[in-house]
Amino acid sequence: MKITQSFAYSGIAALSLFFNRGAALDPNCAPGGNFDLSKWTLQLPTGSPGKPDSISGSKLQGCNGYTSDVFLTDKSTGAMVMKVSGSPSSTGCVTTPNSKHCRTELRESNPRSFDPTSSVNRLAADVKVTKHGGEICIGQIHIDDSISTKPVAELYYNSKGDLNMGVQQCRTCTQKRTYIDNVPSGQRLTYEIRYEGGKLSVNINGKGFKTLSTYDLNNPKSYFKAGNYNQGEGATEIQFFKLTTTHG
Repeated sequence: MKITQSFAYSGIAALSLFFNRGAALDPNCAPGGNFDLSKWTLQLPTGSPGKPDSISGSKLQGCNGYTSDVFLTDKSTGAMVMKVSGSPSSTGCVTTPNSKHCRTELRESNPRSFDPTSSVNRLAADVKVTKHGGEICIGQIHIDDSISTKPVAELYYNSKGDLNMGVQQCRTCTQKRTYIDNVPSGQRLTYEIRYEGGKLSVNINGKGFKTLSTYDLNNPKSYFKAGNYNQGEGATEIQFFKLTTTHG
């Protein structure tokens, strides 16, 4: 089993952070000093039309790694902060070619993709949405780019605190949404998304996993994404206190 621990890491300290939800992060370091971002690529809401900027894992790493006004460390908690100013129409932010929405979001790059029929594929996070301009996708599974431009599933969080999972019904068609839970706006929450053994499931705040149909997707090669994928017109901000991926 391969585990990517995307939080403060080294020996005993890494184990402590894995089991301690409230473990301290260093507010004086860039996100890459508190989180192992070597396995991710950062996608930004800046760049040229259809070609948003991206930052490789090697440039994200370390206490002096990449930061910007939309990707930074909270100076009081050490959390990893991701901001999006709004929509392309309201702010001129840049989207990917197949999306109408802007994002500050991490894309799994090692592994570049995984097999959903293997025994373990998990994305887990401890997050807090601190600014709502509508709805945010805070975690997702995307189909491998060589197969489709569509996601497998997206976990949405809105200003009412509702968490809904949108699951693609086929590799080219639309999503079907399922209500998962409610966590009041401004509160921290944990989520874990699994796509393993050919089954998709999600867990909010450790309450137990809800298994969701993947319809006619037929287990395409996939990868995880996590961050602030803004679905609305107004500004959004999210903070990550833990982020892990596990494959095996």
